[in-house]
Amino acid sequence: MTAPDIEYEVVVNDEEQHSIWPAHRTPPEGWRGLGMRGSREDCLAHIDRVWTDITPLSVRRAMAP
Repeated sequence: MTAPDIEYEVVVNDEEQHSIWPAHRTPPEGWRGLGMRGSREDCLAHIDRVWTDITPLSVRRAMAP
């Protein structure tokens, strides 16, 4: 369960996979913030809008002609 007053940040890794992380904490190694902060719901909605291909970057590169 999440508290409604916790601010989250959208984070991304080198494989361009997205997640959310409590904004008051440093993201885990290998993840970086994208600058989008807000409620859990707002951050997840943002991810739904921008992360349209969940295939990891390394796989997309390997499949490219």
